[in-house]
Amino acid sequence: MGVVGWGMQGPGNTGNFMNVPDCQVVAVCDVDKKHLEKAVSTINGRYKNNDCKAYHDYRELMARKDIDTVMLALPDTWHALAAIEAANQKKDIYGEKPLARTVAEQQAIVKAVKANQRIWQTGSWQRSETNFHYASEIVRNGLIGKLTRVEVGLPSGHTDFAKTGNKRDITEPPPELDYNFWLGPSQMEPYIEARVHKNWRWNYNVGGGQLLDWIGHHCDIAHWGMGNDETIGPFEIEGQGEFPPKDAVWNTCTKYRITCKYPGGIEMIIAGGHKDIRGGTKWIGTDGWVWVNRGNAFESSNPAWGDKRSLPEEQRKVKLIKTGGHYKNFIECVKSRQKTVTPVEVAHHSALPGHLGLIAMLVGRKIKWDPAMEVIVGDPDASKFLSRPYRAPWKLA
Repeated sequence: MGVVGWGMQGPGNTGNFMNVPDCQVVAVCDVDKKHLEKAVSTINGRYKNNDCKAYHDYRELMARKDIDTVMLALPDTWHALAAIEAANQKKDIYGEKPLARTVAEQQAIVKAVKANQRIWQTGSWQRSETNFHYASEIVRNGLIGKLTRVEVGLPSGHTDFAKTGNKRDITEPPPELDYNFWLGPSQMEPYIEARVHKNWRWNYNVGGGQLLDWIGHHCDIAHWGMGNDETIGPFEIEGQGEFPPKDAVWNTCTKYRITCKYPGGIEMIIAGGHKDIRGGTKWIGTDGWVWVNRGNAFESSNPAWGDKRSLPEEQRKVKLIKTGGHYKNFIECVKSRQKTVTPVEVAHHSALPGHLGLIAMLVGRKIKWDPAMEVIVGDPDASKFLSRPYRAPWKLA
């Protein structure tokens, strides 16, 4: 395996892969020299050798024929370029959520992964946790009756992950960071420490705010329970949000509420900062409800369900994948060539409500989505937000 990105998710993902016996990390890439040195030291220290090679350019790492898989833990702005390069170099890919910064980039990733017949696992690891699996199977097997409403509660506001405090002035980038390369296809803007490492997600030039940072977790679980992995709903989306000024250091939406309509009369509410929508995922049907969240949290309208963590076999008409571990599932599928629990199409579908909800908020009106054609219907101005201009010399393949 080659590792690209050693910031927030990279170290934890890499550590988990080094715990899988059939996986050895042999290369690492980062455009921050301090991050890169730390990564090489950590990996070589684990293996007690000096075999891990350092790279500044991800394309050089991916050109190595002896590397089978890559783990991508990059800012959203880099997801598409790195993933497509990996697929074209015939690497199997573990990539972080959301699938990409825009819908068009996601579509390009799906196309490249399929064309190159690559195995893909998304960092939507909740599918590999017992309580999320159990709750989703309850819904899929019709135990709450006909599904009518789904509530997806996500975080709101901003969190200073890098603990930068008031470091919001324009300065020169530190010498260890190749800031031009770090920005990649995003538009050039002055360096401000508070919106780079870890906090890039609060700047729309690079990331997508709390909404897109979390949509690939709780909406992914919502879709799993709904049986929406293979379809590309919703078909109608509207939303309201509170935004800082566009030129603010952190300009992503801080409070939001999105309503999505799905076939069969199902309505999904995605919200951050609204007390009536609880964090996690809740499915509501004609005969009951189920709610699930991190920390092994599980509640339902049926007290008997809370005493178990799996359905009796006779009730499991629909059987969802049990992985035995998210990272292990990826390596096993690399070997077997079977689909992972969160393949690339699923990552695309799980993030779409977040992307479309953000677009609806930005244009200030309801939008209609054609799931078959994957286009916004009858709204050219809204459609412009499905993609974004790339800064030269970067191009989306």
